[in-house]
Amino acid sequence: MRDELSGAVVELREAADRLLAAPILSDPEDFGAAIGQAVQLRAIVEKIISGAIQRARDQGASWKEVGDILGISRQGAFQRYGKPIDPRTGEPMNTTPLANAAALAETVIDELSSGRWSAVTDRFDPAMRDGLSEDALAAAWAQITGQAGALEGHGAPEVTRAADVTVTNTRLDLEAGEFIARIAFRDDQSIAGLFILAPEVA
Repeated sequence: MRDELSGAVVELREAADRLLAAPILSDPEDFGAAIGQAVQLRAIVEKIISGAIQRARDQGASWKEVGDILGISRQGAFQRYGKPIDPRTGEPMNTTPLANAAALAETVIDELSSGRWSAVTDRFDPAMRDGLSEDALAAAWAQITGQAGALEGHGAPEVTRAADVTVTNTRLDLEAGEFIARIAFRDDQSIAGLFILAPEVA
């Protein structure tokens, strides 16, 4: 672990030097190069943070202590830096969310608000297809809009990985209230779960 962190610190120093030298050594109008170097720097810093957290965990730090240092909840710290073991296989779980999950969630929400029920149900995995028909989906959305009015907008989806699915939580701003759209996507982009929840429940 110490060697990994030492190597990452050397890498960070080199990347920082490149970024600082960029205004002198590169075309001043090539903004993309500087941004790319800054992104690379951020990735290296993230690697160092991850290594430091792993070292702290190996030495007995709790996820609450880690979360307090990061300024986030213990669950947030675990979801971002934890290495959960799959109890079914004993192997480390995939903790990387589906890359385009936020865009998928926004598309599904747009389809719901436009009444394109079949466009949503066509995305369902087999279990969802068996459990929720187009008519039932339409009725559920009608109940939500009957309670709080039409959808006026939504927030940016929050994306996390939970075992075999990527879960998105998106704030829905309706005329007379707010709800949370929780959508779970499988890695093949099919929908494994779809819930419209009151914020206090979510």
